[in-house]
Amino acid sequence: MKQAKKLMGLFVAVICMTLISLSVSAQKKPNGLPWPAPAAAISVKNPVKSDAVSIKDGKELYIKNCKSCHGDAGKGDGTKAGNLDIFAGDFSTAEFKKKTDGELYWKMTEGRKPMPTFSKKLTDTERWSIINYVRTFAK
Repeated sequence: MKQAKKLMGLFVAVICMTLISLSVSAQKKPNGLPWPAPAAAISVKNPVKSDAVSIKDGKELYIKNCKSCHGDAGKGDGTKAGNLDIFAGDFSTAEFKKKTDGELYWKMTEGRKPMPTFSKKLTDTERWSIINYVRTFAK
């Protein structure tokens, strides 16, 4: 009887530790891996004026190409986000605001698993317009 209670206690402890471990690893998910852009990319300026037309175009393109992972408001909570190995990113953070348009353009152009490259799927103007749109999340 004492042996059974000890085994049950050990079993419960192992389950609790496993759940805590899973919770901690899920909390670490947003950090992901560093993804620095080359210095040359960081200094590139957005040639597309951030106006109502570009933001509207960017929103339509974002909904079609980005929303499923990045979410409605760019919080990284899209319908496919839970299936990703890393956090999709939060475009409303102070950290995101620090990123240059050139850096964002480079990342969108090059891609990195699980994010696809958009170099052939979207034109230069379309990618810059998406950047103008996601900048509205950080305001």
